Amino acid sequence: MRLLISNDDGIFAPGIRALANTLAEAGHDISVVCPDRERSATGHGLTLHDPIRAEVVESGFHPTVKAWACSGTPSDCVKLGLWALLDSKPDYVLSGINQGSNLGTDVLYSGTVSAAMEGVIEGIPGIAFSLTSFVMRDFAAAAKFAKQLMEQLGENPLPQLMLLNVNVPPVPWEAIAGVAITRQGVRRYFDVFEKRTDPRGKTYYWLTGELQEELEPAPHPFIPPDIETDVQAIRNNYITVTPLQFDLTCAGGIKTLQSWNFKF
Repeated sequence: MRLLISNDDGIFAPGIRALANTLAEAGHDISVVCPDRERSATGHGLTLHDPIRAEVVESGFHPTVKAWACSGTPSDCVKLGLWALLDSKPDYVLSGINQGSNLGTDVLYSGTVSAAMEGVIEGIPGIAFSLTSFVMRDFAAAAKFAKQLMEQLGENPLPQLMLLNVNVPPVPWEAIAGVAITRQGVRRYFDVFEKRTDPRGKTYYWLTGELQEELEPAPHPFIPPDIETDVQAIRNNYITVTPLQFDLTCAGGIKTLQSWNFKF
């Protein structure tokens, strides 16, 4: 398959090299367009007031991989790849392998998930891969699952346009309990700003929010109650696969709002 791969950890991140090289060795046609430096937690931001530059990268990847380092955000990278750098439309837009989890409501901030979602917005299915650790540097299990997942998709294409958000526990392949199809969980943080003073005596603030709790999400009218959240399943060393979409419309709210009597 033709695959466009991006990330938010930057061109030098070991995760994207593990993903791109593993899939290239499996015979896929790989193009990489990712930020030239770390762009974590940029969400779906775009560069509008500065030029975007892309430089060819000739080392660190499998010989068949075509790679560019881009000065923009993860979403910029995918847009640039689709509209300017690639000769043909890819079958999938992949992102990762991210260093750290993208679980629950964290996906709203994630540059990794946003890069893959950019493909979905353009009508191309996306997959975001994350290793749920900030310290473990072994991406072998996550890359192995990515290879298996692409084989699965080759035989069984997705029934509709969507993004698969994949989180892999930081354990050896033999210790992974299996694959869980999950729903999005809820994570809540202490959004604490630490007040500091720079050498010139001026005040600045550093966001030091820490995870406060992982909440049980509200019942969903279309999802069976026995479907675990990604937050729950990852604790038991399952690889979590959560289907996501960019349509944020609250379907239940439409009927309620239609009953309101607005007067003009």
